[in-house]
Amino acid sequence: MRIVGGSHGGRVLRAPAGAATRPTSEKVRQAIFNILPDAEGAQVLDVFAGSGALGIEALSRGAAHATFFDTAKPALAAVRANLHDLGLDARATVVAGDAVALAARHVPPAPYRLVFIDPPYRSDLAVRAAQALPPEKLSEDAVIVIEHDRRNAPPDELGSLLRTDQRRYGDTLVSFYRVRT
Repeated sequence: MRIVGGSHGGRVLRAPAGAATRPTSEKVRQAIFNILPDAEGAQVLDVFAGSGALGIEALSRGAAHATFFDTAKPALAAVRANLHDLGLDARATVVAGDAVALAARHVPPAPYRLVFIDPPYRSDLAVRAAQALPPEKLSEDAVIVIEHDRRNAPPDELGSLLRTDQRRYGDTLVSFYRVRT
C-alpha cells in the first residue's frame, strides 16, 4: 500500500497486523482526493484510522495537521510507525479510544475541514460517528467522507450533514457530506 500523491507520493505505508483492518485501496484514495477540494492547510480528522492512509494522504497533499482515532492497538501502532517513517509526527496527533466517543468530545485542532470516517463494514459506526461530530468542530466548508459497503449506505441526511455526492468502486461506496447551510 502506497501514498498516491503529494510530497510523499509513492512511499509505502504499513498496514496493521491481522485481518481486523481493511485499508482503503490506492484506487479509492486517489478517487477521493480527485473529488475533494485542495487539502492545503486543512485540519484533518481520520476516524477509525486503521493504517492512517487517508489522513496521511491528506498530510502528503499539504494538510496542516491530522488527528487519528482508533481503538485497536495494531492500528495505532501502524499509524504511529507510518507517521514516524515519513517524518510527519509533528503534524499529527494519534488518539486511542472509542472513535464515536472521541468524535463527540475531542477538540484540538478543530475546526476540521476534512473528516474521513472509514469504520468496519456492516456496522452502524459510520452513522454514529458522523452524527457525533459537533457542528462547531467543523469548518464552514468541511467535507465529511464516509467509506462504506453497498449494503450499508448511510442516509442522505445525518443531523446537520447532507450527502452531496456518492461514488461506487466495486463493493465500496464513498459518500461525501457537507454541513447544511
